[in-house]
Amino acid sequence: MSSQRTHFVTATDGVTIGGTVHGQGRPLVFVHGIIGDGDIDWQALLPHLIDRFTCYLPSWRGRGLSDDHPDLSWGRLVDDVLAYVDSIGEPTGLVGWSAGGGLALTAAGVQPDAVDAVAVVGPVMPWLMDGQERAALGAAVARMGELAAEGQLTAAARAFAGFPFNDDDIAVAEDAGYFEATGRYVPNVLDVQRQAMEYEGPTPADPAVLGAISAPVLMLLGSDTKHFDHAGARYVADHVPNARIHQIPGAGHAVMLTHPEALAEALTDFFSPAQPPA
Repeated sequence: MSSQRTHFVTATDGVTIGGTVHGQGRPLVFVHGIIGDGDIDWQALLPHLIDRFTCYLPSWRGRGLSDDHPDLSWGRLVDDVLAYVDSIGEPTGLVGWSAGGGLALTAAGVQPDAVDAVAVVGPVMPWLMDGQERAALGAAVARMGELAAEGQLTAAARAFAGFPFNDDDIAVAEDAGYFEATGRYVPNVLDVQRQAMEYEGPTPADPAVLGAISAPVLMLLGSDTKHFDHAGARYVADHVPNARIHQIPGAGHAVMLTHPEALAEALTDFFSPAQPPA
């Protein structure tokens, strides 16, 4: 088993995107969710994968080992993912969780030859939400902002997570210190949210983006996650030529925290060299 190392790449606007690297085998790039970083979000999953895969864990700009920059737009974050994948120099799989799943799908649609397989875990796609879901998301962001303004960053991260997480997710994340670890990124998250509202480029809700994805796609989600996760997974499966859905029984949105072994098993089956077409 190889020891931890790091891998850095310079994005198209000069920002350095960095991440830790673990394991040996087929390369996989993991794109974290909106409130965490590469190490925080995937820590529980790694022990179940590093004997089979080289796991690259880059962080969004302004987090982890990556440099900060005021441009945190969706299109820029997609460019960062593509730059990181391209730098590996061999066929690579892409895994994204939550908003990171949307980035992975957008990257695969914008540059179809960039990756040879994509797994999306718990997709959160605001573009597809109904009015009630959008209002709940807006309320979670607003509460996060209020708590951040009071200096309560851990509480702000917890408040926002209450939108996609169920009660079991919250309990496990609390015990793991997830909100304490991610609280420092709350100002960055608020900036990402503000810039996302102004973005008008390609998104994973665009049928043209999804239809351009040539790689096989696996949509992974917990059976006990919320409606918008299921709706997003079905939408992607309906629009990507080679996509399928796999549910993890009893899991919610934070499946990589609550059910890492089951998630690792599904990823291993999907990314195995012997994996037949989906």
